[in-house]
Amino acid sequence: MAGHFEATPGGGAAVALDEVEIAILRSLAVQLLELIGPGDEPAEGADPLAALFAEGPSEPPADPALARLFPEAYGDEDGELRAASAEFRRFTENDLRARKRDDALAVVRTLDGLTVADDGGAVLELTGDECRHWLGALNDLRLTIGTRLEVSDEDEGDSGSLYRLPDSDPRKPMVMAYLWLGALQETLVETLMP
Repeated sequence: MAGHFEATPGGGAAVALDEVEIAILRSLAVQLLELIGPGDEPAEGADPLAALFAEGPSEPPADPALARLFPEAYGDEDGELRAASAEFRRFTENDLRARKRDDALAVVRTLDGLTVADDGGAVLELTGDECRHWLGALNDLRLTIGTRLEVSDEDEGDSGSLYRLPDSDPRKPMVMAYLWLGALQETLVETLMP
């Protein structure tokens, strides 16, 4: 189980983590929460139906990582498609941001609930619902880090080039995190497949 998820009875998954891995995962999830930003909580006594129809932004985010997390729905080459994308974003981005926040918060909460043994390790056991949150958060973390590292489709297909970065390259720790998150995500997907 060390380093990869394994299926547990009842549709969940488990992975053994050490203190450093726990700290890295938690830190990345918190950074993701900060990037996504706080949600707009309805005011006390506010109409709950009004919150359902609250409009979000119509312009894509300027930050490339956020633009990757919240992409254009219809591309941006045609004025008509741009208008449709803006309309789609206006009515969907708030919910998408809330879901991404929920996923990252689930990661933080499950990690905070771990009891680390004397040897510095812990086994993280996730329910089926927690697995889905973790999958979403791992995907969002990889997209964000990949965007920051300017990982291209060619790099993704040839992860060996990412491994060949010299240790002196300042991107090396983030590349290793990117690859590790990918391995975690892959094994978690495998545990959830019938």
